[in-house]
Amino acid sequence: MLEVSYNMKENKADTNGEAIEIKEKELKIKIKKAKKSDFVRIVELIRELAEFERLDPPDQKAVKRLYKDAFGKKPFIKMLIAKQEKEIVGYAIYFDAYSSFLGKKTMFLEDIFVTQTLRNTGIGKLFFEELIKIAKKDKFGRVEWSVLDWNINAIAFYNKIGAKPLSEWVYYRLTL
Repeated sequence: MLEVSYNMKENKADTNGEAIEIKEKELKIKIKKAKKSDFVRIVELIRELAEFERLDPPDQKAVKRLYKDAFGKKPFIKMLIAKQEKEIVGYAIYFDAYSSFLGKKTMFLEDIFVTQTLRNTGIGKLFFEELIKIAKKDKFGRVEWSVLDWNINAIAFYNKIGAKPLSEWVYYRLTL
């Protein structure tokens, strides 16, 4: 589990629009494994992600399956959360895939999401640091994920952390 503190500056203009007040506040962010009690908030964030991505959010049946797949007797997915004090402000969902060429597990990152008000504050980087730590500990060969081609902020972030786009690959989906 990672715990990081940092200062975030807030700029606020006064009512006449001239003076700017700069306040610094310290944010303490913890990245940790999700618990059952975190699930309601994670679903709220998944709905926020769906709105951002212009997709339909999960319906009640999907939410029930998600809960079972994360916290059931045989969990298929794993979740991390980012907490600012007592509030969950982000989540990551990942699962094991496999590379036949590496002969090793691949960590597939299904979602990584930080609520809009706290983007560009380092939380995404904290998630990746924890995910990479987990992947190395569990002897994964790589971490993979996809990103919407119009999400230029995410693409810039992924490039900044050293990830490489797989330009020779095209993802396909067959919805059942």
